[in-house]
Amino acid sequence: MTPTILLVDDNEEIIDFLAEELGTAYTVLTASDGQEALGILEKEAVHLVISDVMMPVMDGFELCRTIKTNFDYSHIPVILLTAQNTLQSKIEGLKLGADAYIEKPFSPEHLLVQIANLLSNRHKIREYFANSPLVHIKSMAYSTADEQFLESLNEMIRQHLEDAELDVEKLARVMNMSRPTLYRKIKAICNLTPNELINITRLKKAAEILATGQHKIYEVADMVGYNSQNNFGRNFLKQFGITPTEYMSMKRSE
Repeated sequence: MTPTILLVDDNEEIIDFLAEELGTAYTVLTASDGQEALGILEKEAVHLVISDVMMPVMDGFELCRTIKTNFDYSHIPVILLTAQNTLQSKIEGLKLGADAYIEKPFSPEHLLVQIANLLSNRHKIREYFANSPLVHIKSMAYSTADEQFLESLNEMIRQHLEDAELDVEKLARVMNMSRPTLYRKIKAICNLTPNELINITRLKKAAEILATGQHKIYEVADMVGYNSQNNFGRNFLKQFGITPTEYMSMKRSE
């Protein structure tokens, strides 16, 4: 899937220039001020926002603050562009949660590298979380709002791990969220479906228990909601590249 980038600037020439530069690699949406940008975020799945700082109606600082404190958007990286090349201006943007701050005039190549790095780093962190048995889910958080959501989500899943029927419907109920909202938020932060995240959480909990060496594999499988030891073993191997038996042996030798 091609990442979607939202460009926000009241200067049409800059919007047209950036849209042309980015259009070959990304899906590009545009807005002329922060308020219009928020309206687009409500309707579209945006992967990254590039915003000018000085704009009418709502400037880039306020847009960045709103994005980073809003539950639905806090996971979206924000790059601020500005002609205000003072240290105080840069500090202000970073305090508000901007992921990068680029001064005008800027090199298009520099901007493209910043975009690619932000998107690539998030992908690598998601992969590391999913494939590493003991890495906590909050490692994927990029804001306080994200961290609080992920910790609450992880706690709720772990409280219901023995329920083999736990799915997105049940999880949405215990999280007191609508199913579409929960699905969208998990997908945006983790690039996983809720059911995939539930399964990974089961396997990570299993890895914790296996590391203690105090339980048989079939007991661990039952404790994390698997009805079949064979199915548990296949899933563990597929997710972490090692069998439960090999994992226990590795932990005993450490």
